[in-house]
Amino acid sequence: MDDYQFIELPIIHKSMTYLLEHLPANVHIFVASRIDLAIPTARLLAKGEFHQIHMQDLRFQLNEGLVFFQKMAELSLTETQVTDLFHSTEGWVSGLQLAAISLKRSPNIAESIQRFSGQHHYIFDYLLEEVFEHQSESMRAFLLETSMLNRMNHSLCEAVTGLSNSQERLEELERLNLFIIPLDEQRNWYRYHHLLSDFLQHLFIRTDTDKGIQVHIRAANWLEQHGLDEEAVEHYLEGKQYADVVRLIERNLLALVQSKSVTLMRWVARLPEDSFVEKPMIELFYISVLLGVGEWQPAFNRVEQAMARFTVLQKQRTSAEWDSVMGNIYFFCAVVAYLQRDLGRTSHYFELVERYMPEGSFFQTMGRNRFQGYDSFDDHLAWINDLHAAEAFLLKWIAAWEEKTEYPFIGYLYVSYSKLLYEWDRLEEAESYANKAIERKDMQPYARIMIPIAISASRIQQARGNSARARDLLTQLKVQIDSPDYELFMLKVEAEQVCLSLQQGSIEAAEAWLQCCGLAHTDEVSLNRVADHLALARVLAESERMEDALYLLGRLYHLLSKEDRLRDRIKVLILQSLTQQRQGQMENALVQLETALHLAEPEGYIRSFIDEGPRMAELLSAYWQVRQGSGLSYKPSVSLVYVKHLLQALSITPEEKQSINESLTEQEKRVLGLIIQGLSNREMADQLNIAGETVKWHIKGIYRKLNVNNRVKALQRAKQLTIGE
Repeated sequence: MDDYQFIELPIIHKSMTYLLEHLPANVHIFVASRIDLAIPTARLLAKGEFHQIHMQDLRFQLNEGLVFFQKMAELSLTETQVTDLFHSTEGWVSGLQLAAISLKRSPNIAESIQRFSGQHHYIFDYLLEEVFEHQSESMRAFLLETSMLNRMNHSLCEAVTGLSNSQERLEELERLNLFIIPLDEQRNWYRYHHLLSDFLQHLFIRTDTDKGIQVHIRAANWLEQHGLDEEAVEHYLEGKQYADVVRLIERNLLALVQSKSVTLMRWVARLPEDSFVEKPMIELFYISVLLGVGEWQPAFNRVEQAMARFTVLQKQRTSAEWDSVMGNIYFFCAVVAYLQRDLGRTSHYFELVERYMPEGSFFQTMGRNRFQGYDSFDDHLAWINDLHAAEAFLLKWIAAWEEKTEYPFIGYLYVSYSKLLYEWDRLEEAESYANKAIERKDMQPYARIMIPIAISASRIQQARGNSARARDLLTQLKVQIDSPDYELFMLKVEAEQVCLSLQQGSIEAAEAWLQCCGLAHTDEVSLNRVADHLALARVLAESERMEDALYLLGRLYHLLSKEDRLRDRIKVLILQSLTQQRQGQMENALVQLETALHLAEPEGYIRSFIDEGPRMAELLSAYWQVRQGSGLSYKPSVSLVYVKHLLQALSITPEEKQSINESLTEQEKRVLGLIIQGLSNREMADQLNIAGETVKWHIKGIYRKLNVNNRVKALQRAKQLTIGE
């Protein structure tokens, strides 16, 4: 029996009840109804003879949706795309079917999914014919006016519609199962299904735009009166009441900047610019938004305008207010100078910040527990090409700020200086600055500070031979971070973990990461994901996908060259050279290596090379040998002193390699070659046609000359020296 909701005569309900109570056991009745059945069902339910399937039960689960689109609808959608459709339809089967019909006819599936909503014509027609037109005129008016609300209770509905029976209306809609969802057990708050809400809003705006604006204003007034300022702002924006939006933002600015910075960005971006010209803190926040999204030139212009405009407001503000305004303006002047790579002018403005606001600006830590922000300002070495100037700048401001107990901004300087010392292979000093940052309590709530600190500390421990400690620091980091953007932050941590795994010889962990990282070598390269791209390139090369790795590295190098990012250009060149070395393209590998050395020598880069281990030792040795020859057709731009220094840091010098090569007898070299192949002593004796004791004697000689005491270390040393291969 279908559409049972249309039956209204009591006598029919009574007859139905009698039928169900006397039904033979071998007969089953299926009843479909949009509302609860108007027959007594409790007794049947207690006897196990009545089974209810509610709207929640009919919704598809995500795995069912994947099967539906792939098998039934024959659409090859990704899990992300199906998830997006689930968000729109909330698993509603008819909605998914309508989506499938639409997508089959779409020339651009990704774009269609993005636009899929209650305004789509298939869904619009369905809701219009099957739901809306069957309601009374008064109920249709109620639905339209309340559709503007993200959530509603009877009091809010009454404020919006002017109807005193709003609770009864809400309960009736729930009884009719008209796509209304209770948000609490007490049935106080409700919301409409997303598709119904989209449909109703579109219909309402199309029929009466002015009334829709008035609904938003009435809703905003009610929400503000009940202390729900954030929801009130949303409705004031829709109602074009910009003065009220500015008023509520200003009232809640400090809290919003710290915990709702993304929402605040969206609000400010929607405001007409002339609506907050006399509100310094909102103006400064808007500047921070422009900087955060990379709109640097507009941000620079607004900083200059703000300085001129707010200077004339001095007499209208108290001394404390004036100092706060100017201190924040000078902080943004420092940011601008830094982004222009002018560290001298950055220091000048920091001195003014100290004069006007020695306690620091809250803009210094804005959004620091969120994934969004200025990556360039967080990682100085990615942006500042002159490492020696960076050292002087960092030391100056660390000395100025390190005695302050509540000054988390210094964390960025600690981690940057620690990274700088690490690059120069001054590991003990690097560790001390990383520890200073880790020990400070004022920066521990900020994920954007703690993650780079832990990563720097992990690299230092690995370089000092403490592999277990290096792993533990990254593992502990995962439980220390408490952020709304936890999953996004973990992508950064896991990329670092996979690089550490490769350093420690675990290709299995790298290949497992490759399957779940969500990255591909064909992705658009981004400055905010340089570390992720580099990690991916490493794993691809280790997985014998050299061409894919080189394709990614080539596009990344082009971006970094365009943006003049020296440190990361050097890292890309190093990976390119090592990957080409793997392919046997030694000539190309040496060209890339020489370019990297040329860029790195003036700034004293060390660890970027020696962290690559034996492969880099082999490549540098090959470069040394080429330079020692006379076949170069150009004047080298890299000093052999620098190359020798790197080889010494890798625990091998060209002279040492030559000396060891010459000290090994031909038979010892043969034995070493068989060791590299993995042969046992007996197998080596058979192959060389010598006694087992003679093999042992040769192995002892090899150990002594290589300065090792076991087979594993001998293999590692041989790889460094490229002996026996």
